[in-house]
Amino acid sequence: MKDKILEKASKMFMSLGFKSVTMDDIANEMGISKKTIYQHFSNKTELVKETASYLFDEITKGIDEIYRGNKNPIEELFNVKNYISDYFKAGNQSTIYQFQKYYPKIHDTLKKKHLEKLETCINKNINRGIKDGLFRNDIDISIISRIYFYGSSNLKDNDYFPIEKFNPEKVQLEFLEYHIRGIGTSKGIIKLEQLLKNQL
Repeated sequence: MKDKILEKASKMFMSLGFKSVTMDDIANEMGISKKTIYQHFSNKTELVKETASYLFDEITKGIDEIYRGNKNPIEELFNVKNYISDYFKAGNQSTIYQFQKYYPKIHDTLKKKHLEKLETCINKNINRGIKDGLFRNDIDISIISRIYFYGSSNLKDNDYFPIEKFNPEKVQLEFLEYHIRGIGTSKGIIKLEQLLKNQL
């Protein structure tokens, strides 16, 4: 039952927002009593915490699958961007904003966990790109991977990119192009421009 609650809660939080959805809403949607939910989660904050971890694990599985596909490093970055974009596309645009605003401690903890995971992936991606001649060999990988992480992490921050002014998908694409042009060789830039045409 706990896994079913997490699955349902994750869908509802993603589509309606972490603040907007109540324990009653989840219980009614599942056709169970609120008491049943409280048997597994002592309060909504605990449910949000475990749901956020559940979502993180689901997204991580998808990203790992992409990296196992042995695409070239620039294609990998585009595939990860498209995967994450599609994952959040069905959700309410205010979902991330609500999560950051109303559950900042949980958000910060998850962000650190995300950094550890993504930094490893980006390091491998850049190393392969250098080996394949797509990325410059004179960059500091540890610095670039963190710049990429913190930059990409703030793309969905409503304070920086309010959704009424900025199209989220365009922001992500512009950032990815900015990143690759900054570290790409001439060979890498050619590949980037080919992929950009496919995005249009």
